[in-house]
Amino acid sequence: MNFRERLEYLQKEHDALLSRKNEVDPRWSNGWFERYRYPVVTAAHTPLFWRYDFDEHTNPFLMERMGINATFNVGAIELNGKIYLMVRVEGVDRKSFFAVAESESPVDGFRFWDYPVVMPETDDPDTNVYDMRLTKHEDGWIYGIFCTERKDPNAPPGDLSSAIAQAGIARTRDLVTWERLPDLKTTSPQQRNVVLHPEFVHGKYAFYTRPQDSFIEAGRGGGIGWGLCDDITHAVIEDEWIIDERQYHTIKESKNGAGATPIKTPAGWLHIAHGVRGTAAGLRYVLYAFLCDLHEPWKVIARPGGYFLAPKFEEQVGDVSNVVFCNGAVAREDGSLYIYYGSSDTRTHVASTSIERMIDYVRNTPPDGLRSYACVEQRMALIQKNLALGARSDARPDIR
Repeated sequence: MNFRERLEYLQKEHDALLSRKNEVDPRWSNGWFERYRYPVVTAAHTPLFWRYDFDEHTNPFLMERMGINATFNVGAIELNGKIYLMVRVEGVDRKSFFAVAESESPVDGFRFWDYPVVMPETDDPDTNVYDMRLTKHEDGWIYGIFCTERKDPNAPPGDLSSAIAQAGIARTRDLVTWERLPDLKTTSPQQRNVVLHPEFVHGKYAFYTRPQDSFIEAGRGGGIGWGLCDDITHAVIEDEWIIDERQYHTIKESKNGAGATPIKTPAGWLHIAHGVRGTAAGLRYVLYAFLCDLHEPWKVIARPGGYFLAPKFEEQVGDVSNVVFCNGAVAREDGSLYIYYGSSDTRTHVASTSIERMIDYVRNTPPDGLRSYACVEQRMALIQKNLALGARSDARPDIR
């Protein structure tokens, strides 16, 4: 295949991918949401001219010159009827950057803008930036809160893995031009998965935080935190406390963190978060949901037990397997809700549900009993209720 033939082939395959229609995946049905068969964004969705040199003289074999490894962990926002994903794009060099993909459909047809986001640096340049949450704040700005990673200056010689994570802050009007603000300052050694609340609380900016002792381990960090600051242009949280704690032998035993920007509903603030537990195969990331009070958003008022969404099928395999992670969701005026989640640090999927279903889920799903005996009691109560309603029995003896 010569240069021109190969170029035509690549363009044809790329166009077919971008125009592919998505469909509900029938392999999964629990009433909570619908999964979709195809990822909405993959590395192959990125523009060909990001990856290939189209000059036949300098690239006669039409090789990829700057490969893309993954597209995942997207922030999400709806503007003027379109869905915009703030994608974490990772090159084959391990460096992540932000890029916008847009579509008129929430489940397919996403196309990247011609250029990635140019995120200004602070006086202390980031080594890596990723996992941006987008918040339309009542002050009129769109804020991007993201993880900024730098090498630990106190690491011993030869230690090239120790790093420091903090919450970077930037704001924009149009997702194109960004004003970089100083990083969030808290009393915690490191911060990850920080989310800005979309409304003022007592006239202050409110943040959901995740304090942790080291780059990977939460250590003494107890879960999802809450804190207020007076001035977001020099954001300092002096008092930070935990509102959703980690728990032994649960889906959030090792770590948990805020996910998408909380969604305002008549019943309260809806959260999609992530929980992490250790297994023999490594860390397992799942999504869970909870509800906070509408007027006191630091108070959790409903906390269903267990996970809401866990990696299934193809989602279980990738660069970091057995992981789902959400930092973007879009609630539409018709009551529909689209939850965007990365799978195994490789690609981006979508699940669809409704605000009505989610409120039913968080309010009426039993909380975690925290002990096997208590969980059996919860299930026995459900079984007895259903049998009394005429559910078909397998004719097992009534051992009670």
